[in-house]
Amino acid sequence: MALAKDYASVMGRNNEIMKDALGLDYAEFEKSPIAFDYDALMKSTGYTLEEIERIQGLHGVGNTPLLELRNITKLARKYAKPGYGARIFVKDESCNASGSFKDRRAACAVAHAKKLGYKGVMAATSGNYGAAVASQAAMQGLNCIIVQECYDSHGVGQPEIVEKARKCEALGAEVIQLTVGPELFYTFLSVLEDTGYFNASLYSPFGIAGVETLGYEIAMQCREKLGKDPDMVVCTNAGGGMVTGTARGLIKAGCTDTKVVAASIDLTGLSMASDVDFNKKSCTTGHTGFGVPYATDPDHSDVPRSAARPLRYMDRYTTTTQGEVMYMTEMLANLEGIERGPAGNTALACAFSLAQELPEDAVLVVSETEYTGAGKHIQPQLAFAKENGIEVRFGDPSEDKPGTNVILPSNPGLIKCKDADLKHFKESLIKKSVKKAGVEPTEADLEFLAEEVKEDVAFVKAALGL
Repeated sequence: MALAKDYASVMGRNNEIMKDALGLDYAEFEKSPIAFDYDALMKSTGYTLEEIERIQGLHGVGNTPLLELRNITKLARKYAKPGYGARIFVKDESCNASGSFKDRRAACAVAHAKKLGYKGVMAATSGNYGAAVASQAAMQGLNCIIVQECYDSHGVGQPEIVEKARKCEALGAEVIQLTVGPELFYTFLSVLEDTGYFNASLYSPFGIAGVETLGYEIAMQCREKLGKDPDMVVCTNAGGGMVTGTARGLIKAGCTDTKVVAASIDLTGLSMASDVDFNKKSCTTGHTGFGVPYATDPDHSDVPRSAARPLRYMDRYTTTTQGEVMYMTEMLANLEGIERGPAGNTALACAFSLAQELPEDAVLVVSETEYTGAGKHIQPQLAFAKENGIEVRFGDPSEDKPGTNVILPSNPGLIKCKDADLKHFKESLIKKSVKKAGVEPTEADLEFLAEEVKEDVAFVKAALGL
């Protein structure tokens, strides 16, 4: 008998579809309506760090260079007080097969799908991950479908998203393009069910385990090149996978004193689910529209329990502006001869400011770069902004207003990241978790929530008014 394909019916079969599409029964990890066994979920991949490194090495992924940005470091020191201005390094993830760190996630997920006998893989993404999955699927001999939220209701797509769709298709994937709205997850589930493909989710334990090699490599390369661990690693934050995987890799390497800092573009005031706001933003990832909701409610992703849980790992959450990131993109090209895309430069913009807080002998690592070109370049992004009535000018980034203007700093000294209210985000996660569960938390639940936000039980009780 044919299954009902209306919205409510498909969404109601979510857990069943996910179980078939991942080969994981998430019910096995549940401890209560609030708590689950996160460590067991991560171990469920069955792969050691060494095995993941081997898989990635076979498929053009990993062992990317760690580059010192000497000229940008000199410029940062110009604006720092005497004796300050950390050495800035960047992990050049554009050297991976499809041009971003997302290849690390995809290599592991696609290899596991092939091992389990799936004929194809799917991913719901408008970003670099689609290209990474398409690349790895082509390399490993599987079919690939990418479901992409691409257009507003007038059929207008952002240059960066359209560019990524072209790349996915060039790598042999079928791309299903949708308008902004709730149909993305419904369509994804429906096609997963129809095809029987593997869900190569950004938020599966396979995907996050793949990023652990990035953190581990950063640690090993710093020790080899510099004889010390990095003092700070800055990660662009959207869905939380970069922060989570990189931090876990650093921990596995023994970097217990390294500070992990998240970085997002501040798009306060723009709704990511709004058709009107969809094309008012001049960047498509690495912004607070994804970073904050996924940090405070990680399980609203495309799996029952997300393996990306950034508040467990971040020591600080900083924000920058669209104009600062675009300025930093030009700075990287003009001062270092490295032309890269905007996602990694989000972390670099914050790193430029953060380096000025650290002494000269400190080591600050930006965890990624990404490929650029065509619609991903800042010129088409700025042209698109102007076409949508956004003012573009030089000035003070503190006057930035998302959806109204893009302000390029009139000089590098104006690049100043801001600290987001991490305490508020942690309290939000705690309250949302308890409200969603609809039960009084037990002592075990309180301990779980303390781990979720990298705090103690007293912090959790205070957040709940207990």
